Amino acid sequence: MANRSSARDDMLRSAADLFRRRGVDATSLADVIDHAGAPRGSIYHHFPRGKPQLVEEATRTAGAAMGTMISAGLTAAGPAATVRAIIEGFRSELLATGFVAGCPVAPAALEGLNAPGAVTAAGESFSSWEDTIAASLWQRGVARERAHALATFAIAAIEGALIMSKAQRSTTALDRTEGELSALLEAVLEASAGR
Repeated sequence: MANRSSARDDMLRSAADLFRRRGVDATSLADVIDHAGAPRGSIYHHFPRGKPQLVEEATRTAGAAMGTMISAGLTAAGPAATVRAIIEGFRSELLATGFVAGCPVAPAALEGLNAPGAVTAAGESFSSWEDTIAASLWQRGVARERAHALATFAIAAIEGALIMSKAQRSTTALDRTEGELSALLEAVLEASAGR
């Protein structure tokens, strides 16, 4: 039983990694099997609905992992430092992969026409990240609506900067976004603390 679970988990991790590097459409089930080192027939055993199920579950798994990192960062270091850490993580991945790897859930949002569950999973991941950041801001004294607006802005700015950085093959967009978001969040938190 442990081997089946491990093979399944390996395929989910491999799928998420390949999707963020190549995209959903350019990644075949054979690519995932090869990358995971899984037996040929195992993909349909673990994902009987085929690629749509794999894309959805890989997106959910990647989104949850990112959510856990965001939550841990917020608890340990606060919103501004967590945003900087998210951006640094993406910057490092871009540089390490020659500007290929991107967000782990964006491929499903952008290419999920044949896997509507994956689009839903991506949307839920983004919403979860927003809610987690908003809750952290609210706990630090930022008004609830403002906290949600800032959280949405932060995720949208990071995702947009990541796409721009990939297209421009430069981290400039991420660098500028990091500076502006950090300054904004620090100013808002300072103003909230001074009330």
